[in-house]
Amino acid sequence: MCVERSLTAPNLAHERAEQEGSTFARAHGLAVVETVTDPFGEAPDPMDREVWRRVRELAEAGAVSTVIVRWPAMLAPESRHELRHREANALAERGVTIRYSWPPLASFSGGLR
Repeated sequence: MCVERSLTAPNLAHERAEQEGSTFARAHGLAVVETVTDPFGEAPDPMDREVWRRVRELAEAGAVSTVIVRWPAMLAPESRHELRHREANALAERGVTIRYSWPPLASFSGGLR
């Protein structure tokens, strides 16, 4: 999941997010089940975004144990940070952990539960 920011390199954020996620998964012995791109600008509430609902479906089906995102703001913007906790709790109830692939956050051993 990523936010598009650059007009000169329109796919850069997407490419970095996928690369970071894949690198993180390999480094932690995780198998990638599915890669989704969430057009974050659609809505601050993750459940209002079709792609995030797909993440929830995978969790509910027991198909994933970990969701990798670049950073916390990928779930919801800072102004709606409470939605991050709602989503983390909803996933945790299904045994799913949220992990961050952005290197400064990836070094933390746990995840957001």
